[in-house]
Amino acid sequence: MEKDKAIKIFKIVSTLEAISFLVLLLIAMPLKYIWDIPEMVRIVGMAHGILFVLYVLGAYYMYELLNWNLKQLFTVIICSVLPLGPFYVERKFL
Repeated sequence: MEKDKAIKIFKIVSTLEAISFLVLLLIAMPLKYIWDIPEMVRIVGMAHGILFVLYVLGAYYMYELLNWNLKQLFTVIICSVLPLGPFYVERKFL
């Protein structure tokens, strides 16, 4: 795959992963625990889980493609569990 295209795809996955995490934390979880409406957590949680796996796989692919060192790879992966972390990764590493 072409380098620019791979980076663009990773940026899209990164953005979607970050948005799904924020929706899960700020909308779905309050609906479940405050108003006892758990359906949103199932839907958004599944989407976020899939995007999280794609993000981690994409991070490893970027590690190989862009010749990151292990510190950069681990920073990118740690950012995936922080609510705004993927946005930081896009600015700092891509």
